[in-house]
Amino acid sequence: MTVTVGIRTDAGARRGVGHLVRCVALAEELIERGVAVKFLSDLGGLAWAEQQLTRRGLPWHPAPYDPVGLVAACERLDLDALVIDSYTLPTEHSVAVRRTGRPVLAVVDGDFRGQTADIYVDQNLDAAITTDDAIGLAGLDYALLRTSVRQLRPLEAPVHLTSRTPKVVAFFGGTDAYRAAPQIARLLTATGVAFDATVVAADESLRADLIAVEAGPGQHFEIIAPTDDLPKLLAGADLAVSASGTSTWELLCLGLASALVWVVDNQILGYERTIAHGYAAGLGRLGQFTDKSVAVLRELLTLPGSRAALAVRAWEAVDGRGVERVADVLLARTGPSLR
Repeated sequence: MTVTVGIRTDAGARRGVGHLVRCVALAEELIERGVAVKFLSDLGGLAWAEQQLTRRGLPWHPAPYDPVGLVAACERLDLDALVIDSYTLPTEHSVAVRRTGRPVLAVVDGDFRGQTADIYVDQNLDAAITTDDAIGLAGLDYALLRTSVRQLRPLEAPVHLTSRTPKVVAFFGGTDAYRAAPQIARLLTATGVAFDATVVAADESLRADLIAVEAGPGQHFEIIAPTDDLPKLLAGADLAVSASGTSTWELLCLGLASALVWVVDNQILGYERTIAHGYAAGLGRLGQFTDKSVAVLRELLTLPGSRAALAVRAWEAVDGRGVERVADVLLARTGPSLR
């Protein structure tokens, strides 16, 4: 009998798409194992977010807004287990589902935020989970990465020692709600050195702001819309510039030298830990860049050896098999016979 797993997560202009992306990664692994996956989501009207499900053939159902509705959806869709990845879902939802005998896996970031679960997954660097009555999967060994990233992971740590003009990719999620891209573009130009940069503009307003950034001699920008080809662009880049969030673990898996920015408060801890381990360079807080931020970027653009050192440490940190490990544990606790 086919096992069916539901995934309760959301996306939106302000909440971003990080929760959805890592849940899609887990869904890909489950489907590869013959598991049926059904999303219960409010995607905030974001076309890009919807495409992440439709292009993969992942069924998508409206998100229930109370515990009774969620349990009813579990019954109607014949779910054997539920994955929850949300900062805002009230704890009553997971409690109600567990009472039906269905195991719940909660993807968290440090704080459980009231979620109760049979399995907790915290994929963050140096994470630790302390619980007496549940399984805790913590750390980068459980990073949930999409197939499109994992397939591009090099067999060995890449070495960037060429003297070519460095290729840079800058991106800030599917929405860039805090308008980071134009600020990073201006920071790049402030280095005064040559580069070829591809910058993702999440909407037309951001695109207009990016076009208005005046590049210096030898500095070139290509402005693109959000794309599913981003992993391929990253795999061919010398340097990535991004927010310190769920995408950081994808950059490490690819063995890509990265310069990170922290945009919102819940990114501070991950940012500081990643920089402290030497897995990426730090540019500081969005909106508060300094001469040091410019100097860090200038070094990465001009010194291939600095990029290579970051790339080696990054590649060694994330092996890309996190979804396999999480799926193993989830499926060991899941099945019609277990309810």
